[in-house]
Amino acid sequence: MSNISRISESEWKVMEVVWAAPPVTAQQVTHALGEVESWKSQTVKTLLARLVKKGVLRSESEGNRFLYFPEIMRQDAVRAETSSFLDRISRGSLVPMLAQLVKGQRPLSVEEIDALRKLLPENQNGKGQKL
Repeated sequence: MSNISRISESEWKVMEVVWAAPPVTAQQVTHALGEVESWKSQTVKTLLARLVKKGVLRSESEGNRFLYFPEIMRQDAVRAETSSFLDRISRGSLVPMLAQLVKGQRPLSVEEIDALRKLLPENQNGKGQKL
């Protein structure tokens, strides 16, 4: 997963549109994000070109427009981003991050605590997925 290029926050917004219903055109992305982000067509085209250059998207010409297809699955991008984040803030260790989350801004809900209790034994038995 480490060979996936880092995706910026703006690029991530574009990717969410692409992952939702591929293939997409620049016009479809502009329509989906233009009002929310106040982005012009040229901004979207620049972001799409960057994502193609990074190998995260693939483009195909269809008449006078391009269709954009994801080259990576969303779950793989999430895994790569999570790993990169862990490396930056806690040298790859989950413990400091989990401690901060558990002791953080708000108390965990009963559902969140139950979910964590179920995840930990799965990971200890080797059934959990590595980041």
